[in-house]
Amino acid sequence: MDKQEFRKYAHQLVDWMADYLEEKEKYPVTPSVKPREIYDQLPSTAPDQGEDFEKIFQDFQEIIVPGMTHWQHPAFFGYFPANNSEPSILAEMLMSTLGAQCMSWLTSPAATELEECVCDWLRDAKGIDSTWKGVIHDTASTATLSAILTARERKSNWGINEKGFSGKEHYRIYSSSHVHSSIDKAIRIAGLGVDNLVRIEVDEEFAMIPEALEAAIQKDIDAGKTPLCVVSALGTTSSTAVDPIGKISEITQKFGIWHHIDAAFAGTALLLPEFQSLIKGHEAADSYVFNPHKWMFTNFDCTVLFLKDPKDLVQTFSLTPEYLKTDLDKEVNNYRDWGIQLGRRFRALKLWFVIRSYGLNGIREKLRHHLMLTQKVVQWINQTDDLEILAPVKFNTICFRQKLSSGDQNAENQFNEKWMAAVNETGKAFFSHTKLNGKYVIRWVIGQTDVTEKHIESAWVLLLETRQKLLQEI
Repeated sequence: MDKQEFRKYAHQLVDWMADYLEEKEKYPVTPSVKPREIYDQLPSTAPDQGEDFEKIFQDFQEIIVPGMTHWQHPAFFGYFPANNSEPSILAEMLMSTLGAQCMSWLTSPAATELEECVCDWLRDAKGIDSTWKGVIHDTASTATLSAILTARERKSNWGINEKGFSGKEHYRIYSSSHVHSSIDKAIRIAGLGVDNLVRIEVDEEFAMIPEALEAAIQKDIDAGKTPLCVVSALGTTSSTAVDPIGKISEITQKFGIWHHIDAAFAGTALLLPEFQSLIKGHEAADSYVFNPHKWMFTNFDCTVLFLKDPKDLVQTFSLTPEYLKTDLDKEVNNYRDWGIQLGRRFRALKLWFVIRSYGLNGIREKLRHHLMLTQKVVQWINQTDDLEILAPVKFNTICFRQKLSSGDQNAENQFNEKWMAAVNETGKAFFSHTKLNGKYVIRWVIGQTDVTEKHIESAWVLLLETRQKLLQEI
C-alpha cells in the first residue's frame, strides 16, 4: 500500500468508524453465531500474494463485524464496561501512527513526561496522597502482579530476585473471598502458591471484616508463617463491595505488611469528591490500581498503578543492560523499570486527550448521570413484587434476582439463569451474573459511554416481558 492509497483508505475507515459510533445501538449487542462459524468462513491457509484492501475491508464488514459482541453498545450492561470515547479513539490512531516504543525517556521523551503529568493529574483529582506517584500499565492484572512481586522482594530484601526461593519462605497473602481472580493468578505467577491466599470473612455487605483479617494474620505468625500482603477491594468484581481501607491499613502497618488497594473499576468514582471518603486511610497503604479503560471513557487498555514509594518497584524491576544505559538515567523516569514489560505503548496520549476533551467536570457529569440512571433502576426493582437486590448499590452495579413462591434456592437459581439467558439471546441487551451467598443474581452495570434513560427503559421492559413468559411456564 503506497501513501496515496493509505490516505484514501484511511478516510474510508474513519467514515466507517464515525458511522459505527452513530449507529452502534442498531447492532445486536451480542452476535447469533455458533462456535467455529467465523473460523469456517476464513481460508485455511494464509494468502501467498497480497490482496486488495477493498476485499479485506469487505470481509471485515461481512465476516468479522457480524461475529462481534458490541461492547460500546448502550445496552451492554454485563461485566464492567470497557468503554471508549471519540477523543480516545483519535488518540489511539495517533499512537498507532507514531508507533513509538516508550520504554525510556530517551526513546520517547514526550511520552515519558506526559505519562508523569497525567498520572499526577489523576492522583490529585482522585484525592490520592500528593506524595504518591503513578505509572501506566496495560491491565490491573499486570499492575497487581507488579505490586505483589514488589511486596515479595521488599520482604526478602530483594533476595528472591537474586537467588530464588530458599524453600524456607512461607509467605501469606490475604484478601476477601470476593476479590478478582487476577489476585489468584498473580500469586501463582509470583511463585507464592495459591494455597497461601487466605480468604478473609466478609460482612453482610460483602466487605472484608478487619477483625477477621487481624486474627488470620496473628494465627499465621503464631504458626511460623510470614504475612506478606493484603489486597483490599474498593469495589469488588461481583457486587462492588468496598473494604474498610483505613482499618486495613492500620492492621498492615501494625504487622509490616504490604497493602495493595484494588480499585480497578470503581476507582473512577473517586473523581467525584463525594466518593473520596472511601479511600480514607490509604496514605498508610503501599499501592493502588484503577482502570481508566473501564469507566473513564478511555480505550482498552489503560491501567494506572499508584505507589507510595516507587523506589521499591524500581528496585524490583530495574534491569539495565549496557545497550539501554544513557547519561540521563539518574535525571529521568525510565518507565521500563516500573513494571514487567520492557516495551511500552504511548498510553498516556489517550488519557491526555480524554481528560482535556471532557475536562474533569465533564467526566464527573457523565459519572453522575450513570449513577442517577442506576438509582432509577433500583427504584423500579424495589417497586416490583418478587424482585430483590442482594447487595448494596454503592456505585452503578445492581445485583438482583427473581424470588419464587416456593423459596427453593436451586429452583430460583435455575429460573434466574434461564431468565438472563433468554434476555441475552434477543441481542437487545446483555447482562452477566454472579453468585452471592450461593444465590444466582443478574448483574446490571450502567456505565457505557452513551447510555441514556431510553436504553435502561427498553432493557427494563425486555426483562419484565421475558420474566412474565418464564413465570407462566412454571
